[in-house]
Amino acid sequence: MKNTLRRRLIDVRKKLSQNDVLEKSKKIEEKLFSLKEFKTASTILFYVSYDNEVYTHDMIKRCLHSGKNIVVPVSDTKNEILILSKLENWHDLEKGSYGILEPKKIIKISPSELDLIIVPGVGFDEKGNRLGHGKGYYDKLLQKSNVKTIGLAFECQIVEKITTGQNDIPVDIIITEKRIINITF
Repeated sequence: MKNTLRRRLIDVRKKLSQNDVLEKSKKIEEKLFSLKEFKTASTILFYVSYDNEVYTHDMIKRCLHSGKNIVVPVSDTKNEILILSKLENWHDLEKGSYGILEPKKIIKISPSELDLIIVPGVGFDEKGNRLGHGKGYYDKLLQKSNVKTIGLAFECQIVEKITTGQNDIPVDIIITEKRIINITF
């Protein structure tokens, strides 16, 4: 069931034109940057978008220019976990695991140093449940963290219900190009 939904949502996302992705991502960026949780955070973990995800490249560059501390994930494919690395300059990135941009040189950061985590997802429901790519990288990270989490998604990635397991960690807020969904637990 999860795999069928995952394939369907990835397919929907891949059908978005590059112009649609950039236009919708800009609206999501403005909503994100207006949030109190974002404004007050000084150290933020951002995913580096790829494959028609909500485009975070401009968001990361904007944060680097504004003086926020930006952290990006590096995939440890052997252990299926994320290593967190401080990003000092956009040009420090190169294609890494899964074709995703990662820092050439890792400057390790502990999850306890983060103020906010920006989480990718293949899909979300309005309760904050998230469908990822199925390896559990982000869920393992989120289990070790107690900071606010914000999922970025296009409206077409919001579904009625995502079936969850015991290791699935919901996000606190979801931002789409149309709305901000605050999840109250």
